[in-house]
Amino acid sequence: MTPIQRELRDALADMPSRLVAAAGLRDETGIADVPGEWTAREVVLHLVAVEIDVWQPRLHALETEAFPSWPWVEPGPWTGPEGATFAGAIDVYRRQRGVTVARLDALDDAGWARRGLHATFGELDVAALMQIALDHDEEHLAQVRG
Repeated sequence: MTPIQRELRDALADMPSRLVAAAGLRDETGIADVPGEWTAREVVLHLVAVEIDVWQPRLHALETEAFPSWPWVEPGPWTGPEGATFAGAIDVYRRQRGVTVARLDALDDAGWARRGLHATFGELDVAALMQIALDHDEEHLAQVRG
């Protein structure tokens, strides 16, 4: 893993803790500060859904397909029973993000170089795909901060 890949991997791994810290600054389970916006818990549940329905399947496709292609996908909040509280949602997110990070940890240089085609972002290698994941996380982290 190159230093840039390691930095990206570590930033992805740290996101659950950053969300907890951000949510501690406001009501993490109650009504959103802005009408029509998600609460911190709902943001985390959305990130769980994205982890399960977007990032993990795309990493799997990069492992198993010669040159996968992906549409734009933006799932709503995950609806599993463990997400009834902010703490439960964070636990699920932490576990699912751990699965993603473990996939990254298992990649060799050739794995990091695998490429796919995104309908919106064009041709991406693993690092570019995961940078989009991190950018998405950062947008929602800012939302939680309020």
